[in-house]
Amino acid sequence: MKRRDFLKATAAAGAAATLGGCTREQIEGKKSVHIKRRRKVKLKLATSWPAGFPIMGTGVERFAKMVGAMSGGTLEIKVYPKNILVPALAVFDATSSGQIDAFHSGPYYWKGKNPAFALFSGAPLGMVASELTGWMNHGGGYDLWRELYAKFNLYPFIGGNTGVQMGGWFRKPIESLDDLKGLKMRIPGLGGEVMARLGVNPILLPAGEIYTALERGTIDATEWVGPALDIRMGFYKVAKYYYTGWHEPGSILELTFNKARFESLSDEHKAIIQYASEAMSTQMYVEFMDQNARALEKLKAMNIQIRDFPEEIIESAKKAMEEVAKTQSSVSADFKRVYQSMEAYYRLVKPWTDISEAKYLSIR
Repeated sequence: MKRRDFLKATAAAGAAATLGGCTREQIEGKKSVHIKRRRKVKLKLATSWPAGFPIMGTGVERFAKMVGAMSGGTLEIKVYPKNILVPALAVFDATSSGQIDAFHSGPYYWKGKNPAFALFSGAPLGMVASELTGWMNHGGGYDLWRELYAKFNLYPFIGGNTGVQMGGWFRKPIESLDDLKGLKMRIPGLGGEVMARLGVNPILLPAGEIYTALERGTIDATEWVGPALDIRMGFYKVAKYYYTGWHEPGSILELTFNKARFESLSDEHKAIIQYASEAMSTQMYVEFMDQNARALEKLKAMNIQIRDFPEEIIESAKKAMEEVAKTQSSVSADFKRVYQSMEAYYRLVKPWTDISEAKYLSIR
């Protein structure tokens, strides 16, 4: 009996050594974690852009392919253009409720749900793309964004940046502040609120409806993004005056997930989404830079008049933005917190931007 006990103990010790010192329960636990990580997961992502829409739409499609490759095919994100699963501006609610798993759009579209949401796209006459990304990652922007979105069961990532946007296409020249009075203009977010204080009637329209509204005179002007996308929209055919921008100096786009769905993913899949979104954001920004430059050459060849707004309008816009921020802060504690955070980071980073990039651009 002693010999049998000895042989059993020896066999058990050998098995433990073979299993790396782990018990059978530990091995089974590791197997379950591995199975969870490798089990194929499928997510539905809807965008606010038409099918095959350049840069923004194609950027999201690239992101989905990147996620699939990085996960070894265990995480599949199916991208649906606007109006396939849900309308362009219904993606927020659809993701919040769990009807879909994620969306790609712009935070300023949802300012009606919380005024602070517009700030996560950036602010008129505020920080440029590099400064905004710094605020998000190192100045508390991400913490505030995710805290406020969590109330809607959402978890956001930066999903690209357009860089400085153009000021818009106008059917008639804008030579004074009076020329803005009563003008009907497609312009969303805080830029629309600033323009409203300058006498403009701001209108929110999704991409697919803008050209027709401009052509038929339903609106007198529109801003969209920049030369690369504007030329494809055909605005130059019905509006000959193209103005430089100040209302969106570095607009953040968003890649936002249903929070409960995102938290159910394995750590591996979460990390893949995070780093693929960062790669998409960088690629999208530099693609905007490249394609805007190429499109600008074409617009100049068409003799489109590219103009600056009169100084009177710029100075009025600065004052109007201060009024908008003050008013919104008085009625929304969330807006006040986010705006104060942005302003604090702006004051921190502006002196460096001024003596580095701004100074270099002024002398090159």
